[in-house]
Amino acid sequence: MKKFFDLAYASSSASQKLDLYLPSNPDELHPLILFAHGGAFTFGDKRDNQLTPILRGLDRGFAVASLEYRKAEEARFPAMVYDAKAAVRFLRAHAADYNLDPEQFFGWGPSSGGWLMSMLGVTAGNPAFEDLSMGYSEQRSDLQAVVDWCGPCGNFLQMDKAFLASGAGVADHDQPDSPESRFLGAQITHLPELCRMSAPCSYASETTPPFLIVHGGADQIVPVEQSLTFYRALVAATNDTRHKLHIESGQPHHGASWYNDPWVANMGFSFLEDILTF
Repeated sequence: MKKFFDLAYASSSASQKLDLYLPSNPDELHPLILFAHGGAFTFGDKRDNQLTPILRGLDRGFAVASLEYRKAEEARFPAMVYDAKAAVRFLRAHAADYNLDPEQFFGWGPSSGGWLMSMLGVTAGNPAFEDLSMGYSEQRSDLQAVVDWCGPCGNFLQMDKAFLASGAGVADHDQPDSPESRFLGAQITHLPELCRMSAPCSYASETTPPFLIVHGGADQIVPVEQSLTFYRALVAATNDTRHKLHIESGQPHHGASWYNDPWVANMGFSFLEDILTF
């Protein structure tokens, strides 16, 4: 394995860096997993233990890029989407330097990282979610598939409604100091249009790439209904039978031990391998 730490994909923030891990077969083109850590839009790090299951993809021939990005205290929505797309453009521009296959770029993330990779998956070519002044404007920023682990992708305003109906978690996402409110810049109940604009389910279309969505059925942080809503939107918009939804009954949010069980990441790797083209 080769490692390249703190590659700067843009220059306006110290947060705009990524770590790149390459498999040991240097003469082959590597499909790439771009990983975005979770952390309620406010914390987390590209080298924390969230990355551990994803690095097992190196043994299956995937390169892994672990992304750092601007969080809510530094920049509000959609800045982190701009960051992630700038990272994709950077990696495509340097694909030949690292033997990356520029036609096989996949996104993967848990929780808010799942939201971020999902936004990349559903907004390819949408100029509202791309700041080309950040560099490599000649490159594409699309992804060929996405693995979303329990991301809040079904509209932030629906989260508390789901918990009030199910009793599965605390209905505190509508509060003015919630992570979602801090991310959008004001209490989300005052921002219905911005909530719609920040919901991946709003952008599902016939050109959306395949998604694997995984969620714990007893998630107390992000209601499982978020993934159900997103999956239904994907299926309705695309008629693509490659979209997959896995709900693990009785299991909690990302950060719990079950996400570290090898079979969970292996499900993601197998999904991506089915998408690979040669």
